[in-house]
Amino acid sequence: MTTKSVWMHIGAGSFHRAHQAWYLHKLREQGDDAWSIALGNVRSDAAALLERLAAQQGKYVLETVTPDGEREWETITSIRRILPWDSELSALVAQGAAPETRIIAFTVTEAGYYLTPDHELDLTQVDIQADLRGDACTLYGALTRILHQRMAQGGAPVTLLSCDNLRHNGGRFRHGFLAFLTEKGEQPLAQWVRDNTTSPDTMVDRITPRPTPDVAQRVKEATGFDDGAAVMGESFIQWVIEDDFIAGRPALEKVGVEMVDSVLPWEEAKIRILNATHSCIAWAGTLVGYDYIDESTRQPQIQQMAREYITRDVIPSLTPSPLDLADYRDVVLARFANPWIRDTNQRVAADGLSKIPGMVTPTLIERLRAGHTPEATAVLPALFFLFLERWAQDALPWTYQDGVIQPEALRQRLTGSDPLGSYLRDPTLFGELAQDRTFHKLVAHTVARLETWIEQHQPVSG
Repeated sequence: MTTKSVWMHIGAGSFHRAHQAWYLHKLREQGDDAWSIALGNVRSDAAALLERLAAQQGKYVLETVTPDGEREWETITSIRRILPWDSELSALVAQGAAPETRIIAFTVTEAGYYLTPDHELDLTQVDIQADLRGDACTLYGALTRILHQRMAQGGAPVTLLSCDNLRHNGGRFRHGFLAFLTEKGEQPLAQWVRDNTTSPDTMVDRITPRPTPDVAQRVKEATGFDDGAAVMGESFIQWVIEDDFIAGRPALEKVGVEMVDSVLPWEEAKIRILNATHSCIAWAGTLVGYDYIDESTRQPQIQQMAREYITRDVIPSLTPSPLDLADYRDVVLARFANPWIRDTNQRVAADGLSKIPGMVTPTLIERLRAGHTPEATAVLPALFFLFLERWAQDALPWTYQDGVIQPEALRQRLTGSDPLGSYLRDPTLFGELAQDRTFHKLVAHTVARLETWIEQHQPVSG
């Protein structure tokens, strides 16, 4: 009899349930039930969702929609255990320490790794400081508790798998986690992690909006299931994983996952072409009064900004590539324009303070080093500055969410005598460019041009 294996996932949000859980579900549909998911969360904000999932025995319906509006509904059955939240993370610790748990995966957003632009652990962050004192409000604090218990119970090897939109996510998570353990004085555990875990890099992709009430209504009409945890996403899906699992893995290649030696070409294309462009469209659309990504993308001026950024700066930076980058650009923009997804600018605009250094600044640096003026890429930090200005003035139409924001300090900088200069001189956003006068002049010119464009653009109703 084959021993059953558990994929414990930290992060109960929509993306995991529309992406990784879908792939494990497809394996089970093929008759391979060797792996199942145990799902939990580090913070209490998903406690109600976990309760609803527990009441449904982990089952929920995933609605997908094509650019032509064709919808399909699937009942996902790969989540077999719900780990209820409590302040001690006791269910996460127990499951993570169990020998049948061979993979601990996580989706905590880019901000959840608390890294500086130089990819070092940011020890100034309040949450990191709290966890260094023994709390567990970050991924690092939670994993410290989990792996302490695992080590105490015999220390079976386990793969630690990042599933977030972070460049070199496995390696950078691992570097941050080991730095956290070192700072905390956890040398024996740090050595155990080095010896008994791997952290593969991954690239994940499926646009997954926050579920709105109409999703559950359509699910009930289509399936008869009154689903308290329904989720929806686009029909497109992709997953590329570095094949470096220390304790075995599901046969993901049988359900379309690309298992590779290096994910670098895929992740660079995804982060710079898809993720950065997504945020560009969200910031631009918000500034001229749109609520949704699809309607923002279909505005000629906004689509031109996005297309020129990719064509003029990103594609030259990533060439040569095993991917057809121009084709990838066109597919991405078509996906963003899908009118049936109804993804909000609010969701996509979030966490810009992590996205600028991770997704945009590398292209700026590379083009300037190559002797080119990255006029098209300068649009992105310029848009984000204008977006933050409106945030500081309480002029955004919705609440901006950012995992690393320090509101009082940022508001003070943005309402001071030189807000743009203060923004551009921030090394956490722009690294070496924070002292580059050519870069400052370029962005200042771009901000002035965009301010005129915004003023001339007739506001639209939401």
